[in-house]
Amino acid sequence: MNIDKFKDQHVQILQKLSILRELTHGGVIQNATQIARSIMDMSSTIKLHLAAEDMALYPALQRSGNAELTAMSNQLQKDMGAIAAAYEAFARQWSQAEHLRNDEAGFRRDANEVLRTLHQRVQRENTDFYPRIEAL
Repeated sequence: MNIDKFKDQHVQILQKLSILRELTHGGVIQNATQIARSIMDMSSTIKLHLAAEDMALYPALQRSGNAELTAMSNQLQKDMGAIAAAYEAFARQWSQAEHLRNDEAGFRRDANEVLRTLHQRVQRENTDFYPRIEAL
């Protein structure tokens, strides 16, 4: 199974997380407009990635006949529901520069939690899930 598209999207997501981290370290209030744009940009990539996983990757793995990958993909898909919901709420709250300027501490708190979870998930897929798929 060719998963290059999914791997490329992970690279894009990690790059966008890095940009967001740099902007935040440079100052939330000073970079509020760029941070808000960055969140909206990243949201588009994440939505596309999740849709492709749900429509193509997970169903293909369920049809693969590999019980381990089927179970793993089912669990990852289930777990992603909570992660995606948390990210959507984060993006809704912080994709407006005014909100960032008005509550820097709240943004930092939410970003640390939600974006760390997202980063860990992408890394888990990169190091554990995708290699197993490629070995199939």
